Amino acid sequence: MKKIIVLILSLMVGLIFISCNENLKSVDETRIFVDSVGREVTIPKEITKIAVTGPLAQIVVFSIAPNEMVGIAVPWTPASEMILNEDYYNLPILGQLYGGKGEMNLETLLESGAQLVIDIGEPKDTIVSDLNDLQEQTNIPFVHITTTMSNMGEAYIKLGELLNKKEEGKELSDYCNRVYNKAMEISNSVEKANVLYCLGDKGQNVIAKDSYHGEIIDLMTNNLAIVDQPVSKGTGNEVDMEQIIKWNPDVIFFAPDSIYTTVEKDPAWQTLKAIQNNQYYEVPEGPYNWMGFPPSVQRYLGLHWMISILYPEEMDKTLFDEVQLYFDLFYHSTLTEELFQQIVNVK
Repeated sequence: MKKIIVLILSLMVGLIFISCNENLKSVDETRIFVDSVGREVTIPKEITKIAVTGPLAQIVVFSIAPNEMVGIAVPWTPASEMILNEDYYNLPILGQLYGGKGEMNLETLLESGAQLVIDIGEPKDTIVSDLNDLQEQTNIPFVHITTTMSNMGEAYIKLGELLNKKEEGKELSDYCNRVYNKAMEISNSVEKANVLYCLGDKGQNVIAKDSYHGEIIDLMTNNLAIVDQPVSKGTGNEVDMEQIIKWNPDVIFFAPDSIYTTVEKDPAWQTLKAIQNNQYYEVPEGPYNWMGFPPSVQRYLGLHWMISILYPEEMDKTLFDEVQLYFDLFYHSTLTEELFQQIVNVK
């Protein structure tokens, strides 16, 4: 009997020892990351498989960790085929957490083997409970990184720490800080142009002043689109032609697939100074709209583009040189002069 008791005790001690070792191993292989909304999230020390919650995050994470992405929120745009390596096209579609028509596909997310899910952008009011609930449902850590035009450099430093890619994060951060600081310097020294950014099939939606989507327009121009309730959607605020005529901007930017090609012959639009003086432009798109939609890091291209149109004397380099550098850093792609001319609709 004593031998049996000793044997049982030995087995119990062995199991406890193994359990302790496993727990120590588990602790040793994880670390705590505090995200932008103050959540302490336990994440793997080494991260090789990343998923994203939406197109904004997709663009940002692709710039710093393209080979670690195990899924994309939405299909890449058709224009991306000319720019991105085709290897990135066969990733599973995970859906998006906020906005859009589809919800995040948790089954596909689990099948992807993701060790971490990254949400990037403007934090929603329910962000903490949303991410906590998803984390509990999937047993996968979710983190949020807040990004605005002014803090994109800081966001890349934080992403570099999160993903053990400090060098890459610093390089992208330095680029963002250089471009934003230059834009601020110009903004504070020039007489700003009176501008509207119009979109929609009638051109009667505007990106309003003080909206998240209007950040770069507000920075570089006198954004005339002052409305009572700026919306936080890429489709902007709907207004009527009478209001646009009342604003009467000096310069109009039209979103891709809007009415840029038809306003010249439209009597109502012809009453505007911007159309009369040929001071209207179509925003470049490749692989995404340079002014936003989604309002991700490609808006730095929009800064360069606006400066080249509104304040060309302030450009340190040619627009092609700036865009080529961006494509190299953020899209891991070589931009040719031919493709540049195709993307940027030069009059």
